[in-house]
Amino acid sequence: MTSVDRSTLIQLLIADDHPMVRDGLRAMLSTQPDLQVIGEAVNGTEAVRLAEHLKPDVILLDLEMPELDGVAVLTQIRAADPQARVIIVTAYDADERIVQAVVAGAQGYLLKGAPREEIFRAIRVVHEGGSLLQPIVASKLMRHMSRQEKTDRLTPRELEVLHLLAQGKSNKQIAAELVISERTTKFHVSSILSKLGAANRTEAVKIAVQHDLVHLTDSA
Repeated sequence: MTSVDRSTLIQLLIADDHPMVRDGLRAMLSTQPDLQVIGEAVNGTEAVRLAEHLKPDVILLDLEMPELDGVAVLTQIRAADPQARVIIVTAYDADERIVQAVVAGAQGYLLKGAPREEIFRAIRVVHEGGSLLQPIVASKLMRHMSRQEKTDRLTPRELEVLHLLAQGKSNKQIAAELVISERTTKFHVSSILSKLGAANRTEAVKIAVQHDLVHLTDSA
């Protein structure tokens, strides 16, 4: 049997509150001679503590855990050690969750159920100082960032019109409230749809809500 130089092992911390997930990851990772699980955390608080105590090379972190969620854990870990390498392994593929994790400092984002070779590759890439997102995750991130760039280009007047759109007001009502002509209102609405990449007013409001430009109370 070939001996393994333990100094070359990539030491891992698994943080997930589901025992079956932890067991499955540990069993899968144990098939690789260069990977070694040195700790398991069952909640967010324990994940922060073990990360500081064990100083693993790479942390596999779930987003939804008791006590502290994954983004809060990631933020605390990176604050204590800016060089910490973290891969999110989660079932959540919502655009905003991906963005939150990447902004907080995650170098990888994998969905549970990803092929094992993809997980092994992500660990090795991140360990070497790189970053890796699954294609579906990268696509969602790029779409979100593209929309964010568009929303950032909205003018103050367009934001006013957008808030009134969220209240379900017609062009005539918007024009009256803002003391502008209906023609100008139509121009603003058209510009909003174009900048948000929306096909209609309803989709524009939906995108605006997703980006916190308007809130549900605006449409009450």
